[in-house]
Amino acid sequence: MPSLKDLRNRIASVKATQKITKAMQMVAAAKLRRAQEAAEAARPYSERMGAVLANITQAVGGGGDAPALMTGTGKDDVHLLVVCTAERGLCGGFNSQIARLARDHIRKLLSAGKQVKIICVGKKGYDILRRDYASLILDRVDLREVRTLSFVNADAIAKKVIGLFNDGQFDVCTLFYSNFKSVISQIPTAQQIIPAAAVEASGEAANGAAVYEYEPEPGEILSDLIPRNIAVQIFRALLENAAGEMGAKMSAMDSATRNAGDMINRLSITYNRQRQAQITKELIEIISGAEAL
Repeated sequence: MPSLKDLRNRIASVKATQKITKAMQMVAAAKLRRAQEAAEAARPYSERMGAVLANITQAVGGGGDAPALMTGTGKDDVHLLVVCTAERGLCGGFNSQIARLARDHIRKLLSAGKQVKIICVGKKGYDILRRDYASLILDRVDLREVRTLSFVNADAIAKKVIGLFNDGQFDVCTLFYSNFKSVISQIPTAQQIIPAAAVEASGEAANGAAVYEYEPEPGEILSDLIPRNIAVQIFRALLENAAGEMGAKMSAMDSATRNAGDMINRLSITYNRQRQAQITKELIEIISGAEAL
């Protein structure tokens, strides 16, 4: 049984940890609002970009003017997975859920005889995936020094992916991230971004209510629009991840703070009982000694 001093030290240690988790919860709550606003602001632009792209895709069809980023290589032998996770932990199962979805996808592809290549955006996803698939990882994008995510960060990743595609390094590219729904709900998502023809139409583009004439030719517009759309989708994924990370961290630190409080209560009860037993034992020894005299 631990001594009273050991119990006091442990209670003090848990109280210090509780202060840290409470502070981290408050910081995450403050950052969550800004991250959520940024993610929600990016959604309409991303969705409208998809609608415009779908409309132009319908105009081009499978013609020779369609760029390779839209039509693909005609094969699906080599798959590139862009796995976006957080740079830091202490956010519950946020990172492990994204990595689990990517890992399941990798297993399916490998069992089907496909070749898989991985680009990890974020340290935690890299740490998880390299345990089993270190040989498949092409590159790792480090965003630890980035205080505020911007389109420049996503554009750099998009250019890297497009460069690999132009070099014939892969046939299909899938983006993995967590779609932010609420503080307690982040949904791991897999989205194909190359070939870009997989983009689903929405709104006017979906019901054919509008007919557009494009100048210059649709093929020329797609040559510029598809790379921009890839960067936009990656940027949205980064923003969704940032909001999801803060929401998961806020929830995890709240649970840790409450668990620390419960542990302090249990340790305090144990300490008081042991202290009372020790005092009672000392009183009995004093009384017994006095009676013996």
